[in-house]
Amino acid sequence: MTLSNQQLATIFNDIADRLEIQGELVFKVRAYRTAAENIAALGQPIADIWAAGQLEQVAGIGKEIAKKIDELMRTGRLAFYERLKREVPDGVVAMLRVPGVGPKRAKLFWESLGIDSLEALEAAARAGKLRALPRMGEKAEQTILAGIEALKQRASGRFRLGDVLPFAEALVTTLRAVPGVQRAAYAGSLRRGKETIGDVDILVATRDPAPVMQAFLQQPGIAQVLASGETKSSARFENGLQVDVRAVVPDVWGTALQYFTGSQQHNIRIRELAQRAGYSLNEYALTRQADGKEERFADEAALYARLGLAYIPPELREDRGEIEHAQALGAGHVLMPELITVNDLRGDLQMHTNWSDGAADIMTMARTAIALGYEYILITDHTVGLAVAHGLDAARLREQRKAIDAVNEQLAAEGIAFRVLHGAEVEVRSDGTLDLPDDVLATLDLVQISVHTALNQPREVITARLLRAMQHPHVHIVGHPAGRLINERDGADYDWEAVFRTARERNIALEINADPARLDLSDTLARRAAELGCVFSISTDAHTPAGLHNRIYGVLTARRAWLTPARVINTWPLERLLAWARRG
Repeated sequence: MTLSNQQLATIFNDIADRLEIQGELVFKVRAYRTAAENIAALGQPIADIWAAGQLEQVAGIGKEIAKKIDELMRTGRLAFYERLKREVPDGVVAMLRVPGVGPKRAKLFWESLGIDSLEALEAAARAGKLRALPRMGEKAEQTILAGIEALKQRASGRFRLGDVLPFAEALVTTLRAVPGVQRAAYAGSLRRGKETIGDVDILVATRDPAPVMQAFLQQPGIAQVLASGETKSSARFENGLQVDVRAVVPDVWGTALQYFTGSQQHNIRIRELAQRAGYSLNEYALTRQADGKEERFADEAALYARLGLAYIPPELREDRGEIEHAQALGAGHVLMPELITVNDLRGDLQMHTNWSDGAADIMTMARTAIALGYEYILITDHTVGLAVAHGLDAARLREQRKAIDAVNEQLAAEGIAFRVLHGAEVEVRSDGTLDLPDDVLATLDLVQISVHTALNQPREVITARLLRAMQHPHVHIVGHPAGRLINERDGADYDWEAVFRTARERNIALEINADPARLDLSDTLARRAAELGCVFSISTDAHTPAGLHNRIYGVLTARRAWLTPARVINTWPLERLLAWARRG
């Protein structure tokens, strides 16, 4: 049986969940999660690597995990996994999806009350049976009930951007290679870089659509063909994602791509402009109402120009003022040509190593960043207050500084112009104090603070907590400010205007966390912060070398927030960044 990368990653993540519920050692759990993340991020099928006998050359795959992959590939089953599934019911694992329920609580509910499903958990919470358990109480019980309700609301079929983009890019690459295809691209909310995606629309420009439809419907992983036509086909894949492929003739490519990219509100405004000029507009042509004469457009810029508008990048098409700005600029221009791109990033200012809860050492993270074209990185392992992440205390931070110095010396000896900076992701305690003393913070190149606990504090309490932490003279960056997890956990209820004003006054950067599970700050919050004069960092929060490649998701979020490189501190040269860090 040949398993896809995603199928294998899903199995290993499920193994990690069940082991964690059983109370297995953290390094064993982490080994499976690391293997899952690295397999999912591979640029080639894991089946090919297995067939070549090269599994152990993949980062995070040691001898034991390689044996398990081999067993799965050869037999289609894994005895170890099947035993785990018998020992830990699926319904107990499902409880981990509820905000506020971690492995220890899932195990407690299961062993103490026999709860083995989400339905049983909800019934027990509504009956008041959870509050009497150790380390629970009425408030925790209500939090779990609220989490169950949120989980129900999120069961809307929307997928995270990071789960969809690599899949869609691979499919577009396949269709682009079909003979006769001149262009192929994904459209819709995916092209606009939204944080969640409902389904995927793919456009193909060709005069011979039959081979395109045939190639699409023969793709591996299709669970159900929903429609099969001459110029449009739809299918639902095993991951639950629906994909629609449309073929259009090349001379209407621009009109069709603009139409299917959206957004709906943006397109309504565009059609209104056409109507006021005496035309109607659909996905195929601009039609003069007086005589029915059609104008077709092979590219989007020509269509926008014909309507008297500057070209509007896809990420800005949300009817948030972009049309008015494009009208003011006029035809032949580009709205926000200086929007940030991946190539503007000179470094990454949040990542974790095996000094805390990361999977790789400092040198491995550095060499991965060098391969991406970076000039510097900031190591930000967790601090002692986050014990679950094996956070560093003052003594271990001093030892880490020596390790970073050694890495920099080695890279310099090799003639590589690159710098590893020493930082930390410092825990903000419940009262707003930081969990490292001032003299230790003063030794770091940059200090990031993050709130990881008690995110459900009332607005006035959690806002005061963060603002107090931001007053600290050594703080440079606020990491993943809302603390949200997309489709899993809502962020903290801050007074954002107060947070943004303080960030501007204290000259503190707000992070746009590029982890696809976070994308935090959101695009709308980041745009408001930019309006108030704030600066930002775009960082991956990588816990593995593969995680550094997630930078594209942070950049897409920043583009949706209308950000330029000047506002993002890790687009700056190292000397400017360090001068900024020494402010005050």
